[in-house]
Amino acid sequence: MRAPAALRGADRRLTRRIAAWDSPAARRLLPAAEEAAGRTKLWWAAALVMAAGGGRRGRAAAAGGVLAMAVAEVLSNGVAKQLVGRPRPPADWIPHDDVADRPDSSSFPSGHTAAAVAFSAAVAASWPRAGAVCAAAAALVAAGRVHSGAHYPSDVAAGAAVGGAAAALVRAGPRLLRRYVPRRR
Repeated sequence: MRAPAALRGADRRLTRRIAAWDSPAARRLLPAAEEAAGRTKLWWAAALVMAAGGGRRGRAAAAGGVLAMAVAEVLSNGVAKQLVGRPRPPADWIPHDDVADRPDSSSFPSGHTAAAVAFSAAVAASWPRAGAVCAAAAALVAAGRVHSGAHYPSDVAAGAAVGGAAAALVRAGPRLLRRYVPRRR
């Protein structure tokens, strides 16, 4: 039982440290990234741009990204948050006003991070350069979720794992269907 207690302590210390980060760049970039990613607006906009201007590769990247994002949202918000009722970090740990905008749902895992990582990883499989740009935005979103007091770092890490798993599942989906779904003759 010592390891979980040590991990919880590290999670709490890291949450306080990231939330107290008072760099002018962080105060500008992180809330902007979080706002753009709210309700997955950023990822839908990226998918539209890729589909409209990226040719066949852009359409494949956009479709994979949107599908992976949907799978991640179901897994994180529809399943995991319902099973794990973790409260958000205490408001008195957050030394700025962003704490007022936190949701009431379970903190674990970060659905924003799950969607961001799923979208970025799925896009990267089809279009690595676009995936790298999306990954940079996803990293800002993940950092912003801790900075705003909405999540602990472990929530963000779990969201990233869910997002990676969702992207892998979407990528493997056609192969799995061919293997396990009988063909009609």
